[in-house]
Amino acid sequence: MIDHRVYRTEYYVGTREELLAVVAQVMSPERFQHVLRVEAMAIELAERWQVDLERVSIAALVHDYAKERSDLDFLRAIDRYHLDPDLKRWGNHIWHGLVGAELIATELKITDAVILDAVRQHTVGAAHMTLVSQVIYMADYIEPARHFPGVEQVRELAFTNLAASVGWQARHTLAYLVAQHQQIYPESLVTYNVWSVENDR
Repeated sequence: MIDHRVYRTEYYVGTREELLAVVAQVMSPERFQHVLRVEAMAIELAERWQVDLERVSIAALVHDYAKERSDLDFLRAIDRYHLDPDLKRWGNHIWHGLVGAELIATELKITDAVILDAVRQHTVGAAHMTLVSQVIYMADYIEPARHFPGVEQVRELAFTNLAASVGWQARHTLAYLVAQHQQIYPESLVTYNVWSVENDR
């Protein structure tokens, strides 16, 4: 059986232990524990759906790498990486994935497109998501410390129909944002249309 804790490819230049040390340095202890829980859940899902364990481990460990950066860091990074200027209208919830992926590529030398897309998509999703992206999207949502109405239902669904669980999350997140009168990032609507509406047809 493949041990996800032993990195064998060139997705990351160091060991898992070295990556853990780097990640731990850029976030609070509480967020680091969240990251570890997301990785554990992601590995369970990856084993269930026969997804590349190493890619999943790395993506899970770095998905919140930029979460605690300052707004100014993100605004500067949007300019530095020539990203869509419209991103400046949003905030950390969007930035730490979409902009964070660029910081991960530069600072951690992780350039695998599948891993970086999983980071970009872990909060807003996308029309086209690899299995790695789906696993990270769901693992972040259903890790053991998450408590919200329906969490047990969607945890079970993630292990029986991964695509349907992506649709479940997209639908319920959208409903929550509408109820809270919050702005909705356009890609979140696309995710809902593709993964929730189309899966229900």
